[in-house]
Amino acid sequence: MGLGRRKFLYSVLGSTLAPACFSALAQPRAKTWHIGFLGDGTPTSRAAEFREFRAGMAELGYREGRNLVIEARWTDGIGARRSALAQELVRMNVDVMVTHGEQAALAAKAATTTIPIVVAVSADFLVNGLVKSLSHPGGNLTGRTDQVRALAAKEVQLLKEVLPNAQLAGVLWESDNINASKAVEDMQAAARDLHLRLLAEPVRTPEEIASAFDRMASGGVTAALVLHTPLTMNHRGDIARIAVQKRIALVGAPVQFAEAGALFSYGPDLPQYFRQAATLVDKILKGAKPQDMPIEQATKFEFVINMRTARALGVSIPPSIFVRADRVID
Repeated sequence: MGLGRRKFLYSVLGSTLAPACFSALAQPRAKTWHIGFLGDGTPTSRAAEFREFRAGMAELGYREGRNLVIEARWTDGIGARRSALAQELVRMNVDVMVTHGEQAALAAKAATTTIPIVVAVSADFLVNGLVKSLSHPGGNLTGRTDQVRALAAKEVQLLKEVLPNAQLAGVLWESDNINASKAVEDMQAAARDLHLRLLAEPVRTPEEIASAFDRMASGGVTAALVLHTPLTMNHRGDIARIAVQKRIALVGAPVQFAEAGALFSYGPDLPQYFRQAATLVDKILKGAKPQDMPIEQATKFEFVINMRTARALGVSIPPSIFVRADRVID
């Protein structure tokens, strides 16, 4: 090929490829978002919730390893770790922090006033001042409430319907949780109206759970309510197992208690709240401010009966109750 022809080809190729190369170099690199996840429990006990959150983010177009990094930190059921882990996520300068439960939410809020916080689920956003109001949170935190206190009276009512001969029932609750304390008061009031006595058994650590059931059993308790807090959720399998061993019919919310072996549950499906939390995160990443995002309130609750546990305890579920179940585990 002659020298003149080579020069001509180089000039043509250069004029064709250069704009394309320049355009590629000029394209802004897609931002990688960093989400801090403060899990109040263990990766195993909260596996379903974390999985749903990640799935929710994926549905919205966020791909881990491409435009999303999730920095997960777990308390492993040790409440004293909440503050340190929240502060660690703040030092990493994450774009949004996601957590759940009142105590972890308080730790996150204490750690930062600037990083947006999404609380996937908490019983009450007002009692400890997480937000100024449900309609106008006013700070850097928003999320969803499962209305556990609102369910307290309903659980007592259902217990009495399923076990009409019950005159004494136990209540297992985490004494360090103010929402649980308030819910116990609501349950006591509902029980009085139904001529049902409640034996409240507060616990602070996993090691105290078995002893609480020992006291209930020796006191003649044949049915018990369990209040959902990080402690009881993290150990729901053990709680359900001990209850069956003690011949105590266990009732709790959310539905994960029935799945773990409680006689029945009435409450929300918590993992779905974590999927919905991804929607709140997406809105914030697109410019929404937590202070302007109303706290969402649960409106759908499931009534789940575990027939395996009913048979193990020799409990007959009245037909009028059975037909009202949203789901039966058999």
